[in-house]
Amino acid sequence: MLKKDVENYGLLKVTAAGKRFLKDPYSFMIVMDNEFRDEDDEESHEGASSALDPELFAMLKDLRKKMAHKLNVPPYVIFQDPSLEQMATMYPITMQELQQIQGVGAGKAKRYGKEFCELIKQHCEENDIDRPEELRVRTVAKNSIQKVKIIQCIDRQIPLDDIATAEGLDFDDLLTKVEEIVYSGTRLNIDYFIEEVVDEDHVDEIYDYFCDSVTDDLETALRELGSEYSEDEVRLIRIKFLSEMAN
Repeated sequence: MLKKDVENYGLLKVTAAGKRFLKDPYSFMIVMDNEFRDEDDEESHEGASSALDPELFAMLKDLRKKMAHKLNVPPYVIFQDPSLEQMATMYPITMQELQQIQGVGAGKAKRYGKEFCELIKQHCEENDIDRPEELRVRTVAKNSIQKVKIIQCIDRQIPLDDIATAEGLDFDDLLTKVEEIVYSGTRLNIDYFIEEVVDEDHVDEIYDYFCDSVTDDLETALRELGSEYSEDEVRLIRIKFLSEMAN
């Protein structure tokens, strides 16, 4: 009923079976979770690659906060929390390794990555941490091909709803893919579409909201902006904001 989205670290999606369940719920049996406890509480860095390093995560968040203050942008514009969590799990220390982190494309790695890699490298050296021998390489060829096509269509200023139809996607699913592209560091200009479907005053008001907000969470934005703004409007302006401010 749920599946992991391999391109977005920490994101779950509802499958077709899950959607059928939501429409017509029924009871079913599942295995009860077991609570595993370590018998030995010895401090060890063995296997550090398989669990988040809370000290490093806190340091990465602090660095992000300082960088955001310096650049006068919200912290989430630089890297989202799921990306920092994976950095604190996989310990990337080169720009190439950093690009294997979910939500970090070549653009974001080049723009913001140097200080993060230096911090991680210093942390590993000071704490004698054995890093993973190699970072997992993302194998998402099919999705990558589709995203390249979406980028090309947007460059040609094809309406987003037409792109969705051509790719056999719901408009909501297309926006999700466009968000993934932008969050990974690719700059997209969708002004041509926004100008056609969103009132100019709404564009300015939503854009200003994200400039001042400490989070890019959609539900929070919808709640704070109010019912006069549609979900699609907020998502489109969020894409515009992140593309212009983060990329």
